[in-house]
This record gives sequence, structure tokens and C-alpha cells, in this order.
Amino acid sequence: MAQACFHPSIEGAQHGPKGLEGLLDFAKQSGAGGAQPSNFMLEDGKGGFKSAAEIKGAFEKRGLHLDGISMHCPFWVHTSAWTGTKSMIPFIPGDVAKKSTAEIEAWAESYILKALDLAAELGVKIVPMFWGVAFGWELATGYPWGFWAGPGFDLLKEGQERFVSKTAKIRQHANSQGQYLCHEIHPGTGAMCADDFNMLVDICDGDKCLGVNVDPSHCWEGESWETRFLKVADRCYGCHIKNHVIRPGFPLRAMQPGWQQRGMQFCDLPTGDINMTRFVELMITIGYPQKYCSVMGTATAPMVVEAESAHRDVDATSANGIAYVRDNCCFPVATGSFEDGMGSEK
Repeated sequence: MAQACFHPSIEGAQHGPKGLEGLLDFAKQSGAGGAQPSNFMLEDGKGGFKSAAEIKGAFEKRGLHLDGISMHCPFWVHTSAWTGTKSMIPFIPGDVAKKSTAEIEAWAESYILKALDLAAELGVKIVPMFWGVAFGWELATGYPWGFWAGPGFDLLKEGQERFVSKTAKIRQHANSQGQYLCHEIHPGTGAMCADDFNMLVDICDGDKCLGVNVDPSHCWEGESWETRFLKVADRCYGCHIKNHVIRPGFPLRAMQPGWQQRGMQFCDLPTGDINMTRFVELMITIGYPQKYCSVMGTATAPMVVEAESAHRDVDATSANGIAYVRDNCCFPVATGSFEDGMGSEK
């Protein structure tokens, strides 16, 4: 009998107050087969991390898969610190926030290297994350105006050189441990579309560790999720499943702090603009489950529910998403064509 190649999972970043134990209890109660805690949930409260044995024990106690570690925040800080942005303050300790941008970057690099070592000890080789604004805020706007190059400066070229040099030590460390740093292609990060990501791969000479964490809900400005992930298909090792709605007539880019007033809003899985079944089929087509299972040594790959909704409670969004993935996305995968059964028996 054909088998399902996915299991429902949950991303931990939005559930920070629960801590690791609380997240795992919630995941189990909601019917998930695994969980993807954030790096913050693995901290020991003393400036370091919990032991690998303690973390493994927490998962084993509940019969859950450890489906990676969400490290978006420290990676974003590392490649954005040079800009001096205050938006990194929520993701770093208070004493570190008072330091110079160079010191903050050095702290983030050290933190990431230690987190990657912990991941390696846990057998985690696929790390969902995203690179920060290595190319500067002008390019991060994505706006096609003409002030990216001029007399004595070329912001794109400078950004390329900056990205290669700032990420070199981290990439080398990840490669030494067989890990994949899976960038979530995302507005306001180091790669905002598929072509941006492929450019990062090119300037890093095809570095093997540069992967993609798929998330279709970030495809809302012209590049469809199918177009995006077909372009980077061979690099898709991680996957978040999330939906959104685009409100006709509302600006997609505006200085609007309230999610409920924005032109694009994240929402629950069943009612958004993205057909989630078609998305799952694309993941099968591009070989995501095969790549994940091969690297992680598992029988199934996680469909990681990320709880973000402009209107719905976080826990309700997650529980609904886990149930939706379980009931609609973990279907038996075809091993041949439906035409194979047609005609008379021979």
C-alpha cells in the first residue's frame, strides 16, 4: 500500500512563552508528529544551551520527531548588525544590545556556531533560518530605482562582497558538519526572490550548505510560489506551511504597523489564497521529502505549521493547522500513473 511521505509538525518561534516542554506538550496534544523549536527554547538561562541529552529526552518522552531548530533570529541579526538597525534588539540580550555593531555581529557569529554544534550533536542537519540585510536597506526595499550605483559606489557589488566575507566562517562550519543553512526567501532579507537566492549561491561558488526553507506565504509580490520554488528546487531541504490573503486595492508596502490593516495578511491554512494541496504536490514534485529524509535519516518529512494569523489566536491557528496538515496533506503518494490500472488484465 502506498505510504504518506509527510508528518504534521509545528514551528516554535511564535510559541516562545511556552518554552521547550510547553511547546512539545502542545504539539503532542494537537496531534503533531514532531516539532521544530526555536533556538531560544533551547537556551539554559545561563548564557548557554541545554544539553543534547536533555533536549533528546524531552522529545523521546513525548514520542515526537525533532524536526530541526528554527534559527531565523540570530542569523538575521548576524547579517544585519552592520546597519545598526534597532529592529535586532528584541533578539539579543540587553547587555549585548549596548555594544557596537561590530561586537554585536561577533556575538551573533559565536552564538550561531555554538547553536550549530548543538544541532550537530542532536543529529539536526537541516537548519531553517534567513540571512539578514547584507546588501543594505536600499536594496532590501526591492524598489527598482536608480540609486544603487553611482560615482565611486555600487551597492549590489559591495553587498555581494559583504555577504561572502561575513558568512564565510559560518558556512565553513556548517559544511564541516554536513549541515544545510536553509534560507527562507523573504522580503527584507538577504534574498527576497528565487533569483536573489541563486545569486547568493553563485557568489559563494555553489556552496553546498546554502539551502532553502520553503514557505509559500512569502510569495505575494508577483513571483508565485510555484515559480519561486521550481527555480531553487535542488536546494529545498526545509519546509514551512503557511497561508496568506491579499486584499485587493490595498498597498502591499506601506508604513502600517497593524497586521489587521495590512494589504497582505497571514491567516489560517484552510481559508487563504494558496491552495495548500497544490503546494504539497509541488513539494513532492521538487523532491523535498526525498532530500529531507535522505539528509536526516527519517521515514517521513515534516510539514511544519507556522502559526501566524492577523486575526486568529496563535494556539488556535497552530492546532487548526496541525489538524489540517494531518487530514489533508499527509496523503498516500502515487507510485505510478493512474493510467497504469486501465485496460484489461494481461
